[in-house]
Amino acid sequence: MKRLLLATTLFAASAAFAGSPAVFERSVNQPLDVTYKNVSKALDDNGFVVVFEVNIGENLAKNAKKFGENYNKKKLEGIKSLVFCNGKFANQISNLDPGMLAMCPLHATLTHKDGVTTVLFVRPGVVAQGSPAAKAAQDLENATIKALEDGINAK
Repeated sequence: MKRLLLATTLFAASAAFAGSPAVFERSVNQPLDVTYKNVSKALDDNGFVVVFEVNIGENLAKNAKKFGENYNKKKLEGIKSLVFCNGKFANQISNLDPGMLAMCPLHATLTHKDGVTTVLFVRPGVVAQGSPAAKAAQDLENATIKALEDGINAK
């Protein structure tokens, strides 16, 4: 039993790392603000409502002294997040498994370093595996990734 618990814990911890199947990750050679604006517009164009925006990089920079040598070890030049929702999917998922509303609202985080902006998004289809809302969550994931890619590829 302890081995199973340890294996489950290690799997759950590994799912949090970018590059895992639980995280959509796409990079583009363009400024953070350009990608951010394009992704925000693409989310809107694809039926999502951006309900909140946060400049995580600025918020962290305000605490640089407090964090000391642990501040921004990866030397990211910017971190911003978009918090968004799609009412149709939220309603559908709440009807199937209200516990999966833990995903609502969704968010995408954009990081920037050395001219490259990376878009990160936790995949709802992975989170909802085994839930009655698994198919709806996969549909939500597909729609969200389409919107994110539209924004990433915008010219």
